[in-house]
Amino acid sequence: MTSLPALVAEELALPVDPRVTAMAEAVAALYPGAARAVLFYGSCLREAELDGLMLDFYLIVSSYREAYGRGWYAFANRLVPPNVFPFEHDGLAAKYAVLSEADFLAENGPEAGTVSVWARFAQPSRLVWARDEAARETAVAAVSRAAPTLFGFALPMVAEAERADPLAVWRRGFALTYDSELRAERKDRSGSIVDTEPERYRRFGTAALPLALPLAEDRAKRRWRRFRRKGKTMSLVRLAKATTTFAGGVDYIAWKINRHAGTEIVVKPWQRRWPILGALTLLPRLLRRGAIR
Repeated sequence: MTSLPALVAEELALPVDPRVTAMAEAVAALYPGAARAVLFYGSCLREAELDGLMLDFYLIVSSYREAYGRGWYAFANRLVPPNVFPFEHDGLAAKYAVLSEADFLAENGPEAGTVSVWARFAQPSRLVWARDEAARETAVAAVSRAAPTLFGFALPMVAEAERADPLAVWRRGFALTYDSELRAERKDRSGSIVDTEPERYRRFGTAALPLALPLAEDRAKRRWRRFRRKGKTMSLVRLAKATTTFAGGVDYIAWKINRHAGTEIVVKPWQRRWPILGALTLLPRLLRRGAIR
């Protein structure tokens, strides 16, 4: 059986559209002394036509001080990681999230306080830029923690007869992680993730099972309750924080929810003038309509 780090390294090295690579290089160039790696992830990874989409990147930096110097951005990234910024390059639009190498490693592991990072990097991603071989190896090591973390928390929540089936564990794990954040996607989205690439998830799950450290069932249930409480609260906090780093953040939030949930949210002028308040005032209506969960 191929080891999980070997599978992760192989997947991270798969080629991407040259424009994605060029955009990653341009993002890294914004942080010449601090950038260590840029990872491409999310739904656009499966798209052949990128025009009109919003690409998703994680920029991994050596430290927030080196990335920003002193000031608000460094403080905000340490206090409520990650910071998220918009970016455009060669006709493509993207957003990139910033994490330090230390935080990226921790947020992919069982010590993470929310599911946000490890739930995403248990899914396919690409390492599209790295400073050097040491940065590449550090990124591989961090991403390799994501799947065992998901399995460790999900296994106790799966019927005992199904625990040897990696796909059953993946499906249960993604259903739980989707319930632990404010999400705009349809309720069946968590299951469709696995169904799009079942062989990939079978191989990665088989390699992750021996590395998982499952909790006792009662502890796992308590941990998922904490994930739900903290995850949804942190989603709101990150949403509010993003309006300070993301020009047009309220419009982006509305666009993303409309795209995933089929709603027709129209942002009002006052919500653009007061973006934090504007973003938060959208929430009650969206929750009532089921646009986010």
